[in-house]
Amino acid sequence: MPVKVYQPTSAGRRNSSVLDFSHLTKGKRREKALSERIADRAGRDALGHITSRFRGGGSRRMYRKVDFLRDKDGVPAVVAAIEYDPNRSADLALLHYADGEKRYILAPKGLVVGMKVVSGDRCDPDLGNCMRLDAIPLGLQVHNVEMQPGRGGQIARSAGNSCQLMARDGEYAVVVMPSGEMRKVHSSCRATLGEIGNADWQNIRWGKAGRVRHMGRRPHNRGTAQNPVSHPMGGGEGRTGGGRHPCSPSGKLSKGGKTRRGKARSNQFILRRRPPGAHVAVGSGS
Repeated sequence: MPVKVYQPTSAGRRNSSVLDFSHLTKGKRREKALSERIADRAGRDALGHITSRFRGGGSRRMYRKVDFLRDKDGVPAVVAAIEYDPNRSADLALLHYADGEKRYILAPKGLVVGMKVVSGDRCDPDLGNCMRLDAIPLGLQVHNVEMQPGRGGQIARSAGNSCQLMARDGEYAVVVMPSGEMRKVHSSCRATLGEIGNADWQNIRWGKAGRVRHMGRRPHNRGTAQNPVSHPMGGGEGRTGGGRHPCSPSGKLSKGGKTRRGKARSNQFILRRRPPGAHVAVGSGS
């Protein structure tokens, strides 16, 4: 799925690129029975309060019902199509099960039309198969990993992401997250073999602000440009540097600040924290 670069016929085209979608099934439309329209909440909760800033607008999109559970055990399925999903960076694979049912799953890298996949507690460790962590050979790459048995995959679901199954410790399996964090997950949790495809998505250059607006992202206003009542870094005569470390409107530090609760029950499952960002490494050495 190479990235296509256009001729610089305009200022927006000069620095933009797109995927050529050559890996998708030609002429395949979305499955209507597996699609539904969802309302655009524009970053607001049930009370109308903005909980996620700078969201709203964008193109209308139909939501595809993705099977994150993979709970149709023992029934083989054939990959009928690889489709585009406007709601996520990963592509979708349309499965036709032997009993006539159709479902969408996240398309792993290397999965093509005509391949067969199956799910179950214990099955062959082939690409696209979903099985328990205690049945997956060590060292393999997995995605759509459950954090709690039967809840559905929650880890490694975006384009190009995967986890690596490293070891087993009693009733828990040790996996390395995409962030570098090493974590224990219950061995009865399920995961899908392989790495999520469409990794070239991260190489796209949007080129102009309009393409980002089409995705439902509104302009991001700097805190230093706001009023003091709107942001802790706002106010002052003329342009200022903020007068403090960068933070959110609620005052939480945005560079290296701790946001995780110290007494979180899941702390016992984290064996190694993710490595700090570049800004922390540079600051500590200077």
